[in-house]
Amino acid sequence: MAQAIEEWYKQTPIITRSYLTAAVATTIGCSLDIISPYHLYLNPTLVVKQYEIWRLITNFLFFGKMDLDFLFHMFFLARYCKLLEENSFRGRAADFFYMLLFGATVLTGIVLIGGMIPYVSASFAKIFFLSNSLTFMMVYVWSKQNPFIHMSFLGLFTFSAAYLPWVLLGFSILVGTSTWVDLLGMIAGHAYYFLEDVYPQMTGRRLLKTPAFIKQLFADDPVVVAPPANVRFPIPPQELHQD
Repeated sequence: MAQAIEEWYKQTPIITRSYLTAAVATTIGCSLDIISPYHLYLNPTLVVKQYEIWRLITNFLFFGKMDLDFLFHMFFLARYCKLLEENSFRGRAADFFYMLLFGATVLTGIVLIGGMIPYVSASFAKIFFLSNSLTFMMVYVWSKQNPFIHMSFLGLFTFSAAYLPWVLLGFSILVGTSTWVDLLGMIAGHAYYFLEDVYPQMTGRRLLKTPAFIKQLFADDPVVVAPPANVRFPIPPQELHQD
């Protein structure tokens, strides 16, 4: 078992492996009181006035207590981050990193701007960590890039992958959890999808171009991307799977 996990970890693409490692290490550090979540959460005042810039990054690394919910989110992170990096962004690690950077920037901007809008500022003030939203963004982008893959929910009904974010959002509503996290992820994901896939087809121009300095960080090789195979896999807690 341990050997299989080690082999899977070694075969995981670099960005997915790095993000997953940082998330698990941060959560373990907080659980052991080595790190305090109070030093990690997104606090615009401390970022601007106390120059605690690291909060812009660390709020994407903490996923909460090490419980069943944490394991579910790690599964989503490992699953969809890996699928995107190995398929849609295969051979384009720099572009994939830029996508995550774009999503993190959009999410941070939404929270900062939302915190200044009357009537909704209180809701945005309660958002301290955007890690789950960034993960949901990856789910959204994957669903848009693989819209025709057939999936099912609890064996009750089937749907195409294009509707996966909405199914997960509906499940969040049913179980009574906050939908802000999902909605923010959907907004960031749709912003990327529109600018990367829709806008260029409409105008012939690309607004999202990976900066040269980011490309220099990754040794990308051109690879022909093959369509993903329709294989079955579980997606807890909703028990979603591909046919």
